[in-house]
Amino acid sequence: MNRTCKISTLALALMLGMGLTGCSVGPDYHKPDVITTPAFKEAKGWSQARPQDDLSKGPWWALYQDSELDKLLRQVVISNQNVAQYEANYRQAQALVQQAQASLFPSLSGNAGVTRKGTAQSTDNTYTAGLATSSWELDLWGKIRRGLEQYQASAQASEAELANITLSAQSSLAQYYFQLRVLDARIALYEQSIQAYERYVTVMGNRYRAGTESRAGLAQAQTLLESTRASRLDLQLQRAQLEHAIAVLTGQPPARFSLPAQPQLVLHIPTPPVTLPSQLLERRPDIAYAERNVAAANAAIGVAQAAYYPDLTLSASAGFESSVLQDLISLPSRTWSLGPSLSGTLLDFGATGAQVKQAEAAYDASVASYRQTVLEAFAEVEDYLVAVDTLQQQLAVQQRASEAAKESARVTLNQYKAGMIDYLDVATTQNTSLSQQQSVLSLQASLQVASVNLIVALGGNWQGLTTH
Repeated sequence: MNRTCKISTLALALMLGMGLTGCSVGPDYHKPDVITTPAFKEAKGWSQARPQDDLSKGPWWALYQDSELDKLLRQVVISNQNVAQYEANYRQAQALVQQAQASLFPSLSGNAGVTRKGTAQSTDNTYTAGLATSSWELDLWGKIRRGLEQYQASAQASEAELANITLSAQSSLAQYYFQLRVLDARIALYEQSIQAYERYVTVMGNRYRAGTESRAGLAQAQTLLESTRASRLDLQLQRAQLEHAIAVLTGQPPARFSLPAQPQLVLHIPTPPVTLPSQLLERRPDIAYAERNVAAANAAIGVAQAAYYPDLTLSASAGFESSVLQDLISLPSRTWSLGPSLSGTLLDFGATGAQVKQAEAAYDASVASYRQTVLEAFAEVEDYLVAVDTLQQQLAVQQRASEAAKESARVTLNQYKAGMIDYLDVATTQNTSLSQQQSVLSLQASLQVASVNLIVALGGNWQGLTTH
């Protein structure tokens, strides 16, 4: 073969590799439509949502204005082991994309060696050196590109999954933290009550021994004291368990982690604006994850359909071969080879068609999952909007009831000191007052948790966005 023929063969191969790769089998991706409503039932001013998880979420927990919470939540990204696992999965998905991109190009390998062979009459050495490409599949039908699209969408889904697991861990930590702080306040309230009840038991014991108090009155005071002590112990157990859970979420062993008690409860409940922009819901990473899975499933259809068409591969090598080492790198010692290969399935009894149907069914399933995720996201926002609103109203009512109960307890205690009533009435009103104050604190915990759930359901902080 002369030089002109060699160049023509190489040019033809390059044209096949570059000029015939413009088409891609399978459907091009279009984001599926989802069922939405122009506004939420529990809030006004919402517009239709479009998944857009790349908007900046910001440190949503800053809304609570708690420096201790801020430090804990920042540790989730650094030390939480579930987050570390999904971060590693994301890096693995990125590496798969890089591997798929590399398959669009031929790989080149080099070789050098010496072979000694001989017969009874003579012994010879053969020296070789050269370059070679592996069998390079030319992407005529876009199968490799569709595969690359699939890997890219899967990597983006993995990134969204990482964001989702991080947000979930941060949400759990924030809820545990607020529940723990409310428990601090509830434990402090029980301790104050226990101190007061201990004084009452001492006074009534003295009166009983002096004959001015009945045995029933003393027993009632002791019952109230011991039941309050038991309730405090139960709350202390709950606090310890929450502290352990927070330690794990920050990637620390519980034995090395502690949160000092904070008896004085200071809670800041962020209030959403009257109107909420739809971009907030677009930030949800679970929606982005579901949508990227749809894109990956769509690309998989093209990969499956490419099996209907033949594969064209190209292999080439060039080098030198000589029995004399000094003459190895010389024009007479050169060698080369270049050869395309076309292969395809002639008969598979419907196997390829079945694989295409599987890919199409998987796509339909991913679309349904995506739409369901969007519907559930809207439902979660509705739930937490009404929960925050209702709990705020309930808390206001409960605070009024608590103030009334404290006043009743004060009045009955003064009546008892004046000898107008028995201690049984005092014990009843004091127990009611303590119960009402504990209910206020429990509602504050529920409201704080509901506010965290609302922010997470919205996908992030609503500050910095214009309302519609």
